[in-house]
Amino acid sequence: MKKQPLAFRMRPHKVEDIIGQTHLLGEGSLLRRMVDVGQLSSMILYGPPGIGKTSIASAISGSTGTPFKMLNAVVHNKKDMEIAVEEAKMHGQLILILDEVHRLDKGKQDFLLPYLESGLLILIGATTANPYHSINPAIRSRCQIFELEPLTPIDIERALQRALDDHTNGYGKEKIIVEEAALSHLAHACGGDVRSALNGLELAILSTYPNKNGEKYIPLKTAEECIQKRSFQHDKDGDAHYDVLSAFQKSIRGSDVNAALHYLARLIEAGDLISINRRLLVIAYEDIGLSNPQAGPRTLAAIESAERLGFPEARIPLANAIIELCLSPKSNSAYKALDAALADIQKGNIGAVPKHLKDAHYQGATELGRGIDYKYPHDFEHGWVKQQYLPDALKNRSYYQPKRTGKFESALADVYERLQKNEN
Repeated sequence: MKKQPLAFRMRPHKVEDIIGQTHLLGEGSLLRRMVDVGQLSSMILYGPPGIGKTSIASAISGSTGTPFKMLNAVVHNKKDMEIAVEEAKMHGQLILILDEVHRLDKGKQDFLLPYLESGLLILIGATTANPYHSINPAIRSRCQIFELEPLTPIDIERALQRALDDHTNGYGKEKIIVEEAALSHLAHACGGDVRSALNGLELAILSTYPNKNGEKYIPLKTAEECIQKRSFQHDKDGDAHYDVLSAFQKSIRGSDVNAALHYLARLIEAGDLISINRRLLVIAYEDIGLSNPQAGPRTLAAIESAERLGFPEARIPLANAIIELCLSPKSNSAYKALDAALADIQKGNIGAVPKHLKDAHYQGATELGRGIDYKYPHDFEHGWVKQQYLPDALKNRSYYQPKRTGKFESALADVYERLQKNEN
């Protein structure tokens, strides 16, 4: 019979054996208290791949002594779930560990709901997708939601050392010597994915011949060969992708060129030119705005160039645009002014259009459909004349709050303030 992979064999059987996730399983935490008193409710565990979602689920079962069955929402069908229900009836209760729970279709969901309601089944769903966006509200409302944190290299080194020391499921019975630098490389190069690190360690061990003393020596070079590139956790449809996009925009808004380029590089590695371009265009008008009005057209030109070039050359115009956006003064005065106006509209603060501004063609007015008593600015010196434009109910509203971020917006602010003084 084929031996199961090391990562599978090393899954913990008790919550005390879980590495990391102290915010969920540390003394006094909610999930730990639920386990300690044996009062479980259905839950969803979410986070990046390889950080222990399924391990925690099986460890909860082991710690509470509750029988469990492990299924996958994509692979297993309704018949498998019917079998799980029958097992639950035999035992009185069953933990159903459901991987890829966000892929649960309506038929399976409708079948499970009454058993979750009655408590016959305790669902522990595992997913890499944000459950607030991806899981049907009917399931979500019946579950506690717990977010797992990425494991640190120190956590992963502990997991690797445990595998080397374990006499039952690991390599404790064998003479394995792993160079410290090799262990560190596996812990850092896996990108927080302990499964990937354990797979790399196992490959290194299995591919190494023992010396004359029966020892297997794993140097750094071997570790580098077995896990050659950092595991890049970046699913374009996953929650982490939006975290990177958010950090990208906030770094530009905060004028940190190096951080913005770092997040751009991550987005490029994910191959998501569409999201990069869309976010850059938003940034040019939302965060730079009137402080550097030419940033918008120049960013659009860079985006169009990137689209025509495609990767890898697309990175060149993108880098130019990002550095300009980072180092430009920042102003959100234009869109904040509009948001303030929209807020009034949404609250019902509208009012009637002043009579002299109405389209007066139907009133028999002459040139340009000017309303009665309307003063045509072009007829006056400087192209401006004092008259009311806002409805009566809003005539004293001031939405635009000018900033002095640079020459252009300062000039706009001067004009605005001069006009305001003349009006009042």
